[in-house]
Amino acid sequence: MNIFEALRKDHDKQRALLDRLSHTSGASDERVSLYAELKEELQHHAVAEERHFYSPLIDVDMTIELSRHGIAEHHEIDELLEEIDDADMSTSAWMAAFKKLKHKVEHHLEEEEQEFFPVAGRALSEEQKQSLAEEYAAEMHEQAA
Repeated sequence: MNIFEALRKDHDKQRALLDRLSHTSGASDERVSLYAELKEELQHHAVAEERHFYSPLIDVDMTIELSRHGIAEHHEIDELLEEIDDADMSTSAWMAAFKKLKHKVEHHLEEEEQEFFPVAGRALSEEQKQSLAEEYAAEMHEQAA
């Protein structure tokens, strides 16, 4: 598995959680559980992705701006998570904040996959793609433990 496959696998998991969460209502056990899982997934993914994808690419001319942009979007996602945490889960304000998060995350994932991955693919050697995937997976596993 290379770094792009590893990231896409987690992106797919995030998309599925966002979709499932968008079909919940009120402060149901399902909503509470899915939101906790999504929040943890987004936070762990951001840390691992910044360390094992953005960090090696931020020093490469062709990927520096894309790396900075991705990190900035991670911060925006963190701010939206805080907004959601501050809202009452049983209100329309919570769902409005969640919809903003869903839109931002989906935009971020699509932008990474469609714009950043092709450029990063040219910047990284096959060996780097493999080793970054291993480092990313180890980081995700360590955070989950």
